[in-house]
Amino acid sequence: MQTISYNLRKNRALKEIEGLAEQHAVDILCLQEADAVTLPAHLGHMRLVRATEKNRLGLAMYVREDRFQVREAHAFQLKKSLHDRVLQPAHERLLGARLHDRQTGRDLVAASFHAAPLTALNSLRRHQISTALGELRQLGPGLPALMVGDYNYPVFKDRLDRHMRDEGYDLTRSDKRTYTRYKMFRGHYDFATSTGLRVDSVRTLERGTSDHLPILVSAAFEEQLAAA
Repeated sequence: MQTISYNLRKNRALKEIEGLAEQHAVDILCLQEADAVTLPAHLGHMRLVRATEKNRLGLAMYVREDRFQVREAHAFQLKKSLHDRVLQPAHERLLGARLHDRQTGRDLVAASFHAAPLTALNSLRRHQISTALGELRQLGPGLPALMVGDYNYPVFKDRLDRHMRDEGYDLTRSDKRTYTRYKMFRGHYDFATSTGLRVDSVRTLERGTSDHLPILVSAAFEEQLAAA
């Protein structure tokens, strides 16, 4: 499976997503800071699963129409930061979908995630991540899962790695930094969190009009790789 995660920077990079999906033969496309009103229902070979509705700038997911059947999809609120309470930029910071993969006959859970901004503490973001993973386990108990997005976690990532392992998940960073606009904030912000899947690579793609660079996640079911 080829999955792209892209923070559109207040929807500015919207016009780029169809080209990215076609160029990289994407199966799942997860967006952050997208304006749901402007999102097309179809995007080349992909269709919109769902977009958050309560957010000024929210989350969205597209899937390859001929490969995945959407069993259910939900948006979730997570613990709010002070930034969220005062400015109210995002009520829902997780969008998850249970998908049936016609190609393998397997079900999996995919999710787009956007953590609280850097004004919040890392401890709050870890709480959001744990809550998000708990919601995904409820959505697909025991299923392989892939959560991608903007984790807003550029420093002290070893602590986050340990936290993920304790939760039973692997955290995979991309080969290059995903945010380079401001020197003091440069680093890896966009990650892939997975269980029951083998993540072969997470690659940072070329810069577009967003301040984040998109990431391309290549993954497969663990049983498929063992059989191969």
